[in-house]
Amino acid sequence: MKFLQPPDWPRAKGYSNGIATRGEMVFMAGIIGWNAQEAFETDDFAGQARQIFANIAVLLNEAGAKPEHLVRLTWYIKDRAEYLAAGKALGAAYREFFGNHYPVMAVIVIDGLIETNAKLEIEATAVIPD
Repeated sequence: MKFLQPPDWPRAKGYSNGIATRGEMVFMAGIIGWNAQEAFETDDFAGQARQIFANIAVLLNEAGAKPEHLVRLTWYIKDRAEYLAAGKALGAAYREFFGNHYPVMAVIVIDGLIETNAKLEIEATAVIPD
């Protein structure tokens, strides 16, 4: 895996600008912050994100992948202010599952999600090296 960092660009904070890699691709659907029984244990933004990270970790394991194989996370959030306010808690929850590995990321503010109690949804892509 090669992290793409042009020398004249500022270093990204909390994500990577680009990644080049080869291997078996693992695509994950939009994951929301409920548990394996499809129940929300919290309505807290960072708490739901933590559950999403746990769910992604389970799926990575199922594929034989590790957190460092993540190459992309696309976040869909309903409330920009709530996302920004949860910054420190989000970072702590993220590092709990994925350490200091930061794939490319995008955050998109949307009007709503199919599950009305969901605060956010994250799609994940991983590549297991050859």
